[in-house]
Amino acid sequence: MHETPDATAAHPHIHPFARLTPDVVQDALASIGLWGDGRLSALNSFENRVYQAHLEAPFDGHAQVVAKFYRPGRWSDAQIAEEHAFAADLVAAEVPAVPPLVVNGQTLHHFGGFAFAVSPRRGGRRPELDDFDVLEWIGRFLGRLHTVGAARPFEVRPVLNVAGFAHEPRDWLLEHRMVAPEVQSAWQAALTDALALIEAHPVLCAAAPTGDGGIRRIRLHGDCHPGNILWTPQDQPGAGPHFVDLDDARMGPAVQDLWMLLSGDRRQQTQQLGALLDGYEQVRDFDRRELALIEPLRTLRLVHYSAWIARRWDDPAFPINFPWFGSRDYWQGQVDMLVEQIEEMQNAPLVG
Repeated sequence: MHETPDATAAHPHIHPFARLTPDVVQDALASIGLWGDGRLSALNSFENRVYQAHLEAPFDGHAQVVAKFYRPGRWSDAQIAEEHAFAADLVAAEVPAVPPLVVNGQTLHHFGGFAFAVSPRRGGRRPELDDFDVLEWIGRFLGRLHTVGAARPFEVRPVLNVAGFAHEPRDWLLEHRMVAPEVQSAWQAALTDALALIEAHPVLCAAAPTGDGGIRRIRLHGDCHPGNILWTPQDQPGAGPHFVDLDDARMGPAVQDLWMLLSGDRRQQTQQLGALLDGYEQVRDFDRRELALIEPLRTLRLVHYSAWIARRWDDPAFPINFPWFGSRDYWQGQVDMLVEQIEEMQNAPLVG
């Protein structure tokens, strides 16, 4: 029977995040002149490590800050700088976002082998996506975000495409023998069929926008699922949606930031999409050809997600939080979902 990857055998070294003790976090903050009062709490994050810290004296009016320590080796300093610049562009355009604080003239800092940034603490709750008024508001918000995103491209951050979200993850999973051997052939066959349908969409294949009337790529949030949107109630200052993290920002089609907000059956998703686009198109035009990308993008996420967990297995947080990963049942489920996606990709797109 295929077992979950043995991280101890494959990665005998200590994971870098194991060195990120509370003392190191406090020392990192102190290295840029932010002195914690000892109160520190970890916030929910798998990819990076994020902490809320109380300061002895407020910085720029903030008595509490959020310190984000980037996963070593994932992004270059130049790529992180583009994330920060995008956040600054959003704020300059009065789009609700929480940018990193400028401390000692910069937003990106280094300490103990970690790159980190510090942001103001901003509260909120998950949006109620069964409320069409909320969806319309989020649509307007995304329209404003995309207006800023379309103003200029990323130069060094990646593009959302088949190469990065399917070909490379597939090859890595196979090379590292992560797919359960009992279903590997079925998984490869289903993925090959799925990729043939995905690659029929040029915007998911080409390295750059074509400029010949094809679907355009813009700067995106990139990982716009409900957990990444915070909602401030209407009876409080700054009411409405906002993002606090652009860690997955990349170039891609606008619909990438819409489809993960849809759920339920086809009728429900059609209604939700209609509400989102009602709001979105109050702000900027939406290319309806992009609706045909929803199921291909959903399929790419399936492949990318499996490889993401597998690559992170030496991080102690992953075996604890994803105990079901790697089993035969898991991979059979992936095969079943790919088969379902092949059928979905051949159906007519949703109509917003």
